[in-house]
Amino acid sequence: MSAADELAPPRRTASRRRREPTPRAAADPRRWAWRAGLALLLLVAFHLRSRGVSHGLPYVYNVDENAHFVPTAIGLFGHGWDPDYFVNPPAYTYLLHLVLLVAYGGREAVSASFASDPSGVFELARLTSAALGAIAVGLLYLAGARLFDRRVGMLAAGVLTVAFLPVFYGHLGLNDSPTLAPVCLALAGIAGVLRGGRRRDFAMAGVGLGLACATKYTGGIVLLALVAAAAHRRAWLALAGAGVLALVTFVVANPYAVLDFDAFWEGIRHQSEASGEVGGKLGLTASSGFAYYAWVLTWGLGWVPALAALGGAVGLWLRDRAAFWTLVPAVVAFLLFMGIQERYFGRWLMPILPVLCLLAAWAAVVAVDALAHRWPAAGPSLGAVAIVALCAQGVVASVHIGFTLQREDTRNQARAWMVENVPRGTRVVVEPVVPDAWATDVGSARGARWIKWPGLRARFADDGRRYEVEERPAVNIEDYERTLQPELVDDYLKAGYCWVLSGSTQRGRAEAEPEVVPGAIAYYRRLEREAELVYRASPYRPGRGPVDFNFDWSFDFYPLAYERPGPVMEVYRLSGGECTA
Repeated sequence: MSAADELAPPRRTASRRRREPTPRAAADPRRWAWRAGLALLLLVAFHLRSRGVSHGLPYVYNVDENAHFVPTAIGLFGHGWDPDYFVNPPAYTYLLHLVLLVAYGGREAVSASFASDPSGVFELARLTSAALGAIAVGLLYLAGARLFDRRVGMLAAGVLTVAFLPVFYGHLGLNDSPTLAPVCLALAGIAGVLRGGRRRDFAMAGVGLGLACATKYTGGIVLLALVAAAAHRRAWLALAGAGVLALVTFVVANPYAVLDFDAFWEGIRHQSEASGEVGGKLGLTASSGFAYYAWVLTWGLGWVPALAALGGAVGLWLRDRAAFWTLVPAVVAFLLFMGIQERYFGRWLMPILPVLCLLAAWAAVVAVDALAHRWPAAGPSLGAVAIVALCAQGVVASVHIGFTLQREDTRNQARAWMVENVPRGTRVVVEPVVPDAWATDVGSARGARWIKWPGLRARFADDGRRYEVEERPAVNIEDYERTLQPELVDDYLKAGYCWVLSGSTQRGRAEAEPEVVPGAIAYYRRLEREAELVYRASPYRPGRGPVDFNFDWSFDFYPLAYERPGPVMEVYRLSGGECTA
């Protein structure tokens, strides 16, 4: 049997819908090598995603992680299973709720732990995300082995194991990494549909599709792959059954989509409007979503895997049209849809990364087979080269982020300095680069350590001394830079706010679009000119950095210039007015 024959999927007939393993296959000693290799990949995947899992704690610096899934999962203990929140679907929230129930035993224990120190709860949420990311690796192997062969499955799983975006977001209690597991489950079922068309394959695809949508709405992109595979087999009735099963699974994992449909639809509408909001995100560094996502693939997946995936798409068109129509249109449709949005973030690409891993692995195996056919003695070496080429960039980036996240966050460093040098009860200006809990001590009984500037313009009595807050809407993190003016420094001085904490992830938004917020630029210049910089914490290696502001690299620390997580943190001391020593 030639290498090409081994790569090609087995031909099936109506009488061979269920293939029983032959005695030779059952006795094949290589199957234990494949199982051992897969087990090793799963261990590596979980290790890469869990190393540094306690980064930043007890403070949670990712805005979405701090606001969405973990707090909602805890809230379910108090008001039942209605999440009352549908901007993101609740399947991961429900899973976290069950994990917390098993780990803590009930509402009182969870609430007490979360109030005294939330670190344990967030670590558990992050480990759950990491575990689901590792499970996705095993399911992708199954999908690749079913669709092509075990070599493709193992190589695709290897690429997903080390790819930077899945590894980084496996460290966070968000739904991005967990979504990969049901997406890969659906792909395994879809592969079975294309190559065999058994009812259990349609069932697997339907369950995976329903869970993917219930974990992250965009995970539903695998629907296109399922329709294409079913169309190839002309199995329309089975496709309808898979669709019903997907809908049932979605409702089971997201029951209040039906029980509270108005709230569910409002959440969908809000998510859609936020993604397409024009000009609402200060600091975006790209004008084209298509160009931005092409760039993201070069580091979030890797240059070689991204190019290999493109080659795989072309190769499937020439050699396996059924697999082409199953995999490629879903990727193209997803990129087209995401590219026309007005906001773009690298993690939004994650639902299609498993498909790209399959395309890249197939292209690499076909290339190695072709070269090995010409130079048989070089076959093992060529295979090793293909593995290194596809995985090297991801290995470097993922090992780097593991070491980076294990080091103390700059925001924690800045807080430790302020605890030592800024007395309790002092009035401080804190930019929204840290959560509200940062200005308090761990444990609700101890309360606030410092009095935070309310984030609004102030007004003063005629004597210029009495401080009041104007009745204005609260300023959120997106609009903060738009409120800054150099005159704010006078307000600080009059009100006795003598310490200013600034972070580069806020200032960087203004510096990325200075023409939009000239007041903020003038504010920072005045702060540098008239205030004393008394402390600075940098995330960069000595002699490296800074990294230009970007909504991905400034928060996921991909560049090797980073030594620790966090922005550049600066503490200024004002003098004059109420701040005169």
